Amino acid sequence: MKIDFKSILIIFLVALLGGYLGNMGAAELNQNKENPVISNNNTSYTTKESSNVKDAISIAYDTVVEIETTIKSTDYFGRESESTALGSGVIISADGYIVTNNHVISGASDIKVKLNGKEYESKLIGTDSKTDIALIKIDETDLTYAIIANSDAVEVGDSAIAIGNPLGYGITVTSGIISALHKEITINNETMDLFQTDAAINSGNSGGGLFNINGELIGIVNAKTSSSILNSTTIEGLGYAIPSNTVNSIVESLLKDGYVKDRPTIGITVTELTQDMNGFEKGLYITEVLENSAASKAGLIQYDRIIGFNDQDITSYNDLSNALKKCEVGDTVTLKIIRNNKEMSVNITLQENIQQ
Repeated sequence: MKIDFKSILIIFLVALLGGYLGNMGAAELNQNKENPVISNNNTSYTTKESSNVKDAISIAYDTVVEIETTIKSTDYFGRESESTALGSGVIISADGYIVTNNHVISGASDIKVKLNGKEYESKLIGTDSKTDIALIKIDETDLTYAIIANSDAVEVGDSAIAIGNPLGYGITVTSGIISALHKEITINNETMDLFQTDAAINSGNSGGGLFNINGELIGIVNAKTSSSILNSTTIEGLGYAIPSNTVNSIVESLLKDGYVKDRPTIGITVTELTQDMNGFEKGLYITEVLENSAASKAGLIQYDRIIGFNDQDITSYNDLSNALKKCEVGDTVTLKIIRNNKEMSVNITLQENIQQ
């Protein structure tokens, strides 16, 4: 998890229980049980509030599931261990497609879904770490599924109902309002455009649904702001959710291709130093160049420090990520780097990122 030091907020992912932080989504499938596909015909564009909270809960409640993952790890001495982590998910088709957060299922060797007291093994369909969205499926039919609202129609002050599995206590409901739109929050090095709500959000809510007063899904809960460690400052009522329209396009790609198509990549992993360390100046360093990548073909190497992208100065991962978002696969860009205390420019033709 990356903390944005420009803000006084301390952002915690809210998926997991038992010492692990998890991973972030929502989308829409049509009602064809045999072959679900994304379809605008099943999106609700209702903007007038026509229900009360109790009615909305009755519509949405059975669309939310509990998720438990098993994570295997090996310590420094080669000893293997297992741990479990908890989160939530939202059913989006009658035949068992479920959206959750990528961080809920990341690194899991086993993903179990619990619905109405029954436990299911699930299959991972696809993930997208940049938007913190994952799609899984259980083998079941005739399920109650969420109706997806048009999140562009959401306004500050609209009712917001969060349904999830906080602390592993089972499906629980909290309510509030939409507090803000287009909040840029940095989580795990990714800057995301999220809804903010004052509905109570706790560990385990990640991947659960944020619903409107009509019981329609407007977002997937993925983060909260904690109050515990910041000059004794008390922070409450700051939860975040991924807008449903954002998720629709991601799920469509995951269903069709297993990954998000046409997303350009340089083909590197990077580390951001926020201060000088062990002879390295603060900045953004290449830690790995992927085999057969655009970076490899352009001659980039480990420990190159990236300082520019075309005409833009680069000092952080966010700078580089935001610059890449403006590009397309096949574009040739100029990366300015420092290698052995010498500044140089490298031209790179961006490739499609199929390892997301």
